[in-house]
Amino acid sequence: MTEAAYPGVFVTGTDTEIGKTVCSCLLIDALRQRGLRVAGMKPVASGGQYQQGRLVNDDALKLQQQSGLNPAYEWVNPYVFEPPVAPHLAARQAGEIIRPEPIQQAFSRLKTDADQVVVEGVGGWRVPLAEGFSVSDLPQLLNLPVVLVIGMRLGCLNHALLTIESIEHSGSKLLGWMANYLDPGFDAQQANFKTLESRLKAPCLAQIPYHCEPFTPTQQRELAASINISWL
Repeated sequence: MTEAAYPGVFVTGTDTEIGKTVCSCLLIDALRQRGLRVAGMKPVASGGQYQQGRLVNDDALKLQQQSGLNPAYEWVNPYVFEPPVAPHLAARQAGEIIRPEPIQQAFSRLKTDADQVVVEGVGGWRVPLAEGFSVSDLPQLLNLPVVLVIGMRLGCLNHALLTIESIEHSGSKLLGWMANYLDPGFDAQQANFKTLESRLKAPCLAQIPYHCEPFTPTQQRELAASINISWL
C-alpha cells in the first residue's frame, strides 16, 4: 500500500447529535479492516462524566476503544469539560482556554503509533472553541481533509449545502460525506439523498441506516467494510 496523502481524516457534522461518533467509529473500523493501525481522537468534548475520579467523555471513550491501540486518554481527548454546553462556554466555566498547541501535541503522539488518525469534531463545523479559534480551524491545524456527516432528516439540504460552502471557503478539502439516516418517518429520504448526490462534487462514502440501538459487531463490520476509502 502506498503512503497516504494525509495522516487521517477530520469528521464534522451538519449539526450536533448528528452521528459523528457512529461514523467516526465506522471509519476507524473500515481502515483497520484494510490492515492499517488507526487511532481515534476527539480534541475537545463537553458533557463529561467522572469515572474513577477522572473526567471523561463517552464519545471519546468509544473512539479510544474502537482504535484497538490503547492510546492514553489524554491523547485522545486533551480537552474535556463537564457541562454539556458549547465548548468555549464550558471552558470558560472551568477557567480554561482551549488552545491549538495541546491539540497538535496530542495528535502528534497518536501519529507515532498509528498509520491514520480519525479526528472527530465537536458540535457542528463553525462551533467556537475560543476567541479566534473554531472547529473549522482544526483540519488545517492538523493537515486533515474533511468528512461531513449529514443527518438525513427535514432541513438537511440547507444544512449540508451551507456547511459545505463554509468548508470550501475555509480552504479545507472535503474528502466526502456520509448520509446518516436519523428519522425513519421522513418520507423524502431518498429524494433528498439524490438531490445531495447531484449537487455535491465530493463522493458519498457511505449510507448509514436508521438505528435506535447500537450496531451489533456483525453489523458494524459489514457497514465498515462497505465504506468507500478509495482516497488512500
